[in-house]
Amino acid sequence: MVIKPKVRGFICTNAHPVGCEESVKRQIEYVKSKTNPEGPKNVLVIGSSTGYGLASRITAAFGSGAKTLGIFFEKEPTEKKCASAGWYNTAAFNKFAKEAGLWAKNINGDAFSHEIKAKAIDVIKKELGKIDLVIYSLASPRRTDPDTGEVYSSTLKPIGQTVTTKNLNTSKREIDEVTVEAANEAEIQGTIDVMGGADWELWIKALQEADVLAEGFKTTAYTYIGKKLTWPIYGHATIGKAKEDLDRAAAAIKQSTDGLSGEAYVTSLNAVVTQASSAIPIMPLYISALFKVMKEQGTYEGVIEQIQALFSENLYGDNPRFDEAGRLSQNYKELEDKVQDAVQIIWDSVTTETIDDLTDYISYNREFLHLFGFEYDNVDYDADVSPLVELELE
Repeated sequence: MVIKPKVRGFICTNAHPVGCEESVKRQIEYVKSKTNPEGPKNVLVIGSSTGYGLASRITAAFGSGAKTLGIFFEKEPTEKKCASAGWYNTAAFNKFAKEAGLWAKNINGDAFSHEIKAKAIDVIKKELGKIDLVIYSLASPRRTDPDTGEVYSSTLKPIGQTVTTKNLNTSKREIDEVTVEAANEAEIQGTIDVMGGADWELWIKALQEADVLAEGFKTTAYTYIGKKLTWPIYGHATIGKAKEDLDRAAAAIKQSTDGLSGEAYVTSLNAVVTQASSAIPIMPLYISALFKVMKEQGTYEGVIEQIQALFSENLYGDNPRFDEAGRLSQNYKELEDKVQDAVQIIWDSVTTETIDDLTDYISYNREFLHLFGFEYDNVDYDADVSPLVELELE
């Protein structure tokens, strides 16, 4: 079939297998072009098929030669329907890993469940022995409690008061306003239950009890903090409360694994285009302005650039950089005053007519389509391709 992007609002409902392979290939080439320090050897990536999780797996494998076990929840293809982008990404990763002689295995299922944790532990015991790095990079709108069966749902809402703010409506490609009502206590707690640190803790507890964590292992979960412009709907909102819970979980994990001399960190990253960020009001306009500013200042970093730097500078560097809350700081370039001041100027003045002049929405949109394997200049999108791509699973 000929596969063209089908975009509805802030999501794309299909993906291009050849384009997804091109995306993975470019990330691998970037990592191989850099000088990578001695890094992890046996890595578990929870949420490994897209975004920061995929970049982490690529960096560990092709930067340090690590064996990687990836956990994800993706839709497989049929003869008439495309797989999800994460399925094609992982198939491409496996292809390139096999060509490079790298061990890589995959588990497709609900990472929040006891079943998937047990399956991962079984693979680790049989084929890896001990894990020295655990990456936690899940993004989900809901979570089923593995003990009670209760389903928690997350919301994207401010806390304390309703917020009306400028917005880039990507469906209409125009500047408008968005009003988001304040969350109630149940919505705040639900978001914490889905996006906080509870499941990260459960993973580490299960791995520790199974005796598959190496002495001196490291684990990190990813977060976004932002600054003044994004605080009303991000940092000081329901998502922010969930991210605060990651800080609590990091401290709890470090304490519970003290006998292993384990290290647990939350890592703060720059705003980038991901499937999750595209759904959040404010973020498309903010990121479009941020791209413009950081590219002009020569400080822009995409997903793979940030993660490769995280591994080389912070996780396995000699002088890791921490913020005031004790998180690994990979977002310091975005938070510089000269960047934020310039973004604020754009934010205050941009109109529908000046989107392309004042922001880099063109790059934002291109990056969004790249998530699904579209808009690569060396891929023939008029070619007839099969959506059926095999992926070896445990």
